[in-house]
Amino acid sequence: QYKDLVRGLRLWRVITADIYDKAAAEIEKDGVYDCECLGGGRINHNSGSKKIHIYGYSLGFGRARHATTMELVKTKYPDYEVTWSDEGY
Repeated sequence: QYKDLVRGLRLWRVITADIYDKAAAEIEKDGVYDCECLGGGRINHNSGSKKIHIYGYSLGFGRARHATTMELVKTKYPDYEVTWSDEGY
């Protein structure tokens, strides 16, 4: 059984591997769960206009399934306009 998770940091120029290392350490700390990075990208979160755009890819992990990411983000931010694209880096 698996569960998709979306993780990010509020830092500019952070790489997917750093985010993954931080998330994996937390998830795997008790030895109950195993963590795997399925891809990366970028998330532009504009709280003023209530818009989130998911795009791009990770050089090390490839492109995440942005449609899946969008659905997960919509559950956290139901009053936002959430979009995704395979364009950009």
